[in-house]
Amino acid sequence: MSKIIALANQKGGVGKTTSSINLAASLAVLEYRTLLIDADPQANTTSGIGFDPRTIKASIYECIINEIDPHDAIQKTNTPNLFLLPAHIDLVGAEIEMINLVDREYKMRAVLEKVRDEYDFIIIDCSPSLGLITINALSAADSVIIPVQCEYFALEGLGKLLNTIKIVQNRLNTALEIEGILLTMYDVRLRLSNQVVEEVKTHFQDLVFKTIIQRNTRLSEAPSYGVSVIMHDANCKGAINYLNLAREIIQKNGMVSEEDAVKEAIV
Repeated sequence: MSKIIALANQKGGVGKTTSSINLAASLAVLEYRTLLIDADPQANTTSGIGFDPRTIKASIYECIINEIDPHDAIQKTNTPNLFLLPAHIDLVGAEIEMINLVDREYKMRAVLEKVRDEYDFIIIDCSPSLGLITINALSAADSVIIPVQCEYFALEGLGKLLNTIKIVQNRLNTALEIEGILLTMYDVRLRLSNQVVEEVKTHFQDLVFKTIIQRNTRLSEAPSYGVSVIMHDANCKGAINYLNLAREIIQKNGMVSEEDAVKEAIV
């Protein structure tokens, strides 16, 4: 049974898509079979991993609205163990089309149930809104990662998101947990970055991941090549940060392989 993790924040520009792509790629590189789902009509995850959204014939939209088999839409990526369920612009209209559907909040869960057993991790990149598609992702997920950028308005809107998560927990998905708050775009040279880190850690304590994602040129340019940062430059700071995040999540969920457990015991 896989672990389904949604990355959500209604605030744009917090590194959500970057984190979705690179966390999924890092889990795949660590030999966990991973499915990355693009649940954002902008389809940045789809293009960022090397696919042209305009040429996509079957996507998450067709799976939700037309109930096609997700196996017919899932694409194999250039990264071993990493698969993509893409998006395209039609997803914009999905929220309106879903309004009158029965169990509209559970459409994505129904899609994922068909493929869940085939993966170790399923990572969902949500759109920067708290609309019906994001509610679907939270209803389908086991946990949610909240990316927060180390900038002035970091905590703005976080209360609203946490309130939405609480509503989903109470009404739609009682098993939903907060996997953690992920600090992104950290610049060690800026006093403001350090202040934000301290403020978020003071507010949320153990909910904050130990791993912090630093600003990194190679990380920023990787999507223009249609690859994850680990495939672009495995030795750069960005790749190391996301590998550390993947390891932290694996450890937190007790999913360390027997081989790794033996190695850790020897060390």
